[in-house]
Amino acid sequence: MFIAQELRKKSIAEYLLYMWQVEDLIRAYGCSLSAIKNNYISRFDYSDEQKEEMTDWYGDLIRMINQEGKREKGHLQINAILVDDLTDLHARLLQSPHFPFYNAEYYKVLPFIVELRGKGGKEYGEIETCLNALYGTMMLRLQKKEISPETEHAVKEITTFIGMLSDYYLKDRTEGLEFD
Repeated sequence: MFIAQELRKKSIAEYLLYMWQVEDLIRAYGCSLSAIKNNYISRFDYSDEQKEEMTDWYGDLIRMINQEGKREKGHLQINAILVDDLTDLHARLLQSPHFPFYNAEYYKVLPFIVELRGKGGKEYGEIETCLNALYGTMMLRLQKKEISPETEHAVKEITTFIGMLSDYYLKDRTEGLEFD
């Protein structure tokens, strides 16, 4: 919860990837708040009040997962809306003549997106495809699995592109971007 709050302020993409990880963590504990509280939250060096806040936060997320039918897979609506927001911003940035560096980065990454979508990600939009690639790579690293040099290169480019989009997202939220 505390990590999520900080990430949301600095990088919406990192926040989304973290929240996807939280969704998976909740599923790994069988959507059981008591299991999360006893086996996960208890390990943190937080005050009792902070642990209670975390427990409430996880409880709310578990409730949403159950209500939205996401116990097995999928993303919570609150996270899907953020992906939609990023996708909308992406389209506006591409249509505007004021963001040539973003356009250049997009066309640099586009072949990787096309390749990823060809491997089974057709049901996802371009931005979600990029986020899925970053999340999948993160999971492989956590499992200490080998990542090919080609994948490393693609992920590096996608990271730069999504980082740029995330920066524009925050700037648009705080200052507003000029698209005309």
